[in-house]
Amino acid sequence: MKLFLDTSSPTTILKLNDKVYEWNSGRDLAEKLLQFLKDKLEENGKTFNDISEVTFMSGPGSFTGLRIGATVVNTLAHELNIPLYDHKGTRHKIILPDYGRNANISNPKK
Repeated sequence: MKLFLDTSSPTTILKLNDKVYEWNSGRDLAEKLLQFLKDKLEENGKTFNDISEVTFMSGPGSFTGLRIGATVVNTLAHELNIPLYDHKGTRHKIILPDYGRNANISNPKK
């Protein structure tokens, strides 16, 4: 089963083969993303072990959303020993998010 994941905005998009699921993840992404993936796989009679390749929308987009999504897809691809692609079709060993600009890091207050 091919998995596509887009966490670049508050609406997470998951594709399992040709089925598309949208979830208004908002601030719950880190806490509930893996359960969302597991639930949708189970709806299709599948488990994580049935994933044959992963594609990730690597950006630009939300800094936090892209970091969380990249962590999940990198871990899945590594642990399942399956191919990992960015949304442009380029294969990667690991995905690095493309934020579209430099991170806005504020100076420490102390």
